[in-house]
Amino acid sequence: MTRFLSLLAAVLLLAGLAHANPAAWRHEWPDTDFTRTTITDWSEIMSGGPPKDGIPAIDNPRFLRAGDKRGINGSEPVITVEIEGETPRAYPLRYLIWHEIVNDRVGGIPLAVTYCPLCNSGITFDRRVQGRVLSFGVSGKLRHSDMVMYDRQTQSWWQQAVGQGIVGAMTGVKLRQLPSWMESWDQFRARNPQGLVMAEPSFDRAYGRNPYVGYDTNERPFLYRGENPPHGISPVARVVRVGNRAWPLTRIRAEGGVSEAGLRISWERGQASAMDHGTISRGRDVGSVRVRDAQGRDVAHDVMFAFAFHAFWPEGTWMLR
Repeated sequence: MTRFLSLLAAVLLLAGLAHANPAAWRHEWPDTDFTRTTITDWSEIMSGGPPKDGIPAIDNPRFLRAGDKRGINGSEPVITVEIEGETPRAYPLRYLIWHEIVNDRVGGIPLAVTYCPLCNSGITFDRRVQGRVLSFGVSGKLRHSDMVMYDRQTQSWWQQAVGQGIVGAMTGVKLRQLPSWMESWDQFRARNPQGLVMAEPSFDRAYGRNPYVGYDTNERPFLYRGENPPHGISPVARVVRVGNRAWPLTRIRAEGGVSEAGLRISWERGQASAMDHGTISRGRDVGSVRVRDAQGRDVAHDVMFAFAFHAFWPEGTWMLR
């Protein structure tokens, strides 16, 4: 599988470089304003393989009570959203790895739960922007191997890892990131026995399978041409990003959690890697991270691969000790 991904990446890279020009994209994106952009080198954007909406985002997801859900192994990862006054919700990566975006509404907050497998970036955004509610889809494009989302209202392109518009009318606009975190299904339902979990979507997908076998031990990320991280850190090592700081997960795990920069970052074993074994539940244990401030409030963060942090925060701070 690793060799196949390397060959596929080489083919797609050559194809992407040949069409790294907005003129080649206008037939698919006739309503996108390519004159407004933060991109200075269009070759950074390339096809990830599927076309626009070839990876279908989920709208209006269905939910089940945690106690009624069957078919998910206890170690499988979920993205947890807990909003005060609302029933906690879990979004299993067994679904997000195939759909990447879930447009949902919790209480009065319209949100987008997003997951880019190639960066292991799982971020939840508020969909309210400039007085309107946006809904998001998967463009089929990648930049620095990270998903480029688009909004259906203005057809603008958004960089998922940073939550910012990069092409179109919404260029430069930032989405508000909401606190959410990855943990195991067992950890979620133990804390929230009456919580809600996203039901299986009505698509023909191999839910529970990982189509990127061995990805998080690969030597080189898929369709990534940038620099490797500094300090000898593996490109696919996990780091905990808060703002422009990154803590290597290996450090947090070895120290049993860290308290610094006004944050308490905890680690608990029990969560399987979604990007390791062909069956997600059989992935190696990478543990679960939660980030809180000095008052014990959850803090928006991301557990992403090191190469993606370096690509999008080249001047970022590495919290090594």
